Amino acid sequence: MDQQDVFERHRLRRKLRWWRLLTILAVIIGIVSLTISNDNSLITGDHIARVEIIGVIQDDDELIARLDAIGDDSNAKALIVTISSPGGTTYGGERIYKAIKGVSDKKPVVADVRTMAASAGYMIAAASHHIVAGEASIVGSIGVIFQYPQVSKLLDKIGVSMEEIKSAPLKAEPSPFHPASEEAVAMINNMVVDSYDWFIDIVAENRKLSRQDTLKLSDGSIFTGRQAAKNGLVDSLGGMAEIRTYLSEKNIKKELKIVDWPAPDISSPNFLSLALPNIVQRYLGVEQYSLGELLGEKKLFLDGLLSFWQISD
Repeated sequence: MDQQDVFERHRLRRKLRWWRLLTILAVIIGIVSLTISNDNSLITGDHIARVEIIGVIQDDDELIARLDAIGDDSNAKALIVTISSPGGTTYGGERIYKAIKGVSDKKPVVADVRTMAASAGYMIAAASHHIVAGEASIVGSIGVIFQYPQVSKLLDKIGVSMEEIKSAPLKAEPSPFHPASEEAVAMINNMVVDSYDWFIDIVAENRKLSRQDTLKLSDGSIFTGRQAAKNGLVDSLGGMAEIRTYLSEKNIKKELKIVDWPAPDISSPNFLSLALPNIVQRYLGVEQYSLGELLGEKKLFLDGLLSFWQISD
């Protein structure tokens, strides 16, 4: 290869780097534009804010920030939290519960229960001043669960063993590789009971129920909306008309528009694949992933204790 060929190759490489940089900048500008187009700060005028909490509840910084913004926005005169959730992580529910409570300290908050508000889903509903549910909605399942797999018998059958050296007997217990000791079971049970007591206190305090009455409703049972209205877990049955009626009693004008405060809409499963040219995908090392996968959409495990209602495998 002569000197001219070397020079030409270097020139082409420099040109390619510039094109890569320009392409990446264009993508960044596009993403920023999408974010701005979904920026809730553009919402103006007096209104009733609404957020949706759908599906499995996990720790969600974006949702927490959105709820905090609604609490601080003087134009948002009230908040409707639309819930359709079987529950999720206890910690995720705790954070969202506290964020909604923060809003309720400043303005009226109504929980609009659709298909279900079970376990951690009911926990976040309890943070509101008023809960409206459908007659056939599923409500309740107040409780906490800790589950772990046990594969020791399977490993014995195929002749595989898991050896371990650990600093103390309760380290990394319970283990899927051997039956739990009595001490390990007692440790986990104490943790579950403590979280359960905390959950019961939340329900009793927010629903103005005695602890004894709350305990009767907190054996993991689920209820229809009709049953929940009778036992005190729900305030009224219906939908938007009943929500409007309650808010009007709190001096929120019925003519106020309900405005959704959605999360930034960058959740398209193939967002990165569509937004990034192949060369930039390779440059960034993300060509094999969808945005949903990058954001944990296919995450198989939830961290921590669970407050769930009957999620099948």
